[in-house]
Amino acid sequence: MKKTNRKMAFAAGALAMGLAAQPASAGWFDWLFGKSTDTYTQTKHPIVLVHGLSGFNKLFGVIEYFNGVPEALTESGAEVFVPQVSAANSTEVRGEQLLAQIEEYMAVTGAEKVHLIGHSHGGPTIRYVAGVRPDLIASVSSVGGVNWGTPVADAANNGALDGLGNFFFGLVDTFSGGGGLPQDTGAAIASLSTDGSVQFNAQFPAGMPSAYCGDDGAEVVDGVRYYSWGGNKISTNLLDVSDALLLVLKSSFDEPSDGLVPACSMKVGKVLGVDYAHNHLDQVNQLFGLVGRNTADPVELYRQQANRLKNLGL
Repeated sequence: MKKTNRKMAFAAGALAMGLAAQPASAGWFDWLFGKSTDTYTQTKHPIVLVHGLSGFNKLFGVIEYFNGVPEALTESGAEVFVPQVSAANSTEVRGEQLLAQIEEYMAVTGAEKVHLIGHSHGGPTIRYVAGVRPDLIASVSSVGGVNWGTPVADAANNGALDGLGNFFFGLVDTFSGGGGLPQDTGAAIASLSTDGSVQFNAQFPAGMPSAYCGDDGAEVVDGVRYYSWGGNKISTNLLDVSDALLLVLKSSFDEPSDGLVPACSMKVGKVLGVDYAHNHLDQVNQLFGLVGRNTADPVELYRQQANRLKNLGL
């Protein structure tokens, strides 16, 4: 056999061995041309990621609020949408904005329902949508959600920051392509205060525990599944400048918190854990993925939640 033929035979044999070594779920075409067959996060219904206060889809068209999360979910089979609502406004206004976008997603995709995952003020925002249109929602997952209020909002609930806040949040909207969404800092702070949250919970009690810091929140209400997770550590990475900013607020709390929200305030539905070594920004893999080394990967927590929903047939 000529040397060239021997090389071709060797290559063919190696290819055959490689194909034989692939999992049964991976076709040889996908393996050969690098197409992923990972379905770990392939939920039946699309996933909608909802930002919190001062949030956005992409800032300057580059910086993601949910840093790396949409890609991680999509790569493993999920269909993901990242809407943009007012960076600062009441829970109800943000909720109506979100609902309108959900209806658009469903009209385009033909989806029957969606999964909602909301961070920070996104927690109550998605609870609002599930409360007014439970028929459209398969699950609600609150991440670091301000479900019982936060002392940070209580301290700022005096109107002093309204003008400056509206200017700042207007800039966030402009540089993230929000399209001129209305900004109302006072309404946002009132919604996130303890009094505002308690009033909201009276109108939208689904999944909420019977008392502050309780673990008896219903997992399923009106056909919607409720979950929550979050962190209780403020400084997690010395290289992350945002940790220093959160430490300034540490004196606002007399209980475990993530620097902006008490861990107990995060609880709704089935509590998956509010004791991760994450601060408020770590929960969305910010800043730029600078989280603690000896803790759960925040992106993996979103993947695990998608897989949990997938395994429930949702």
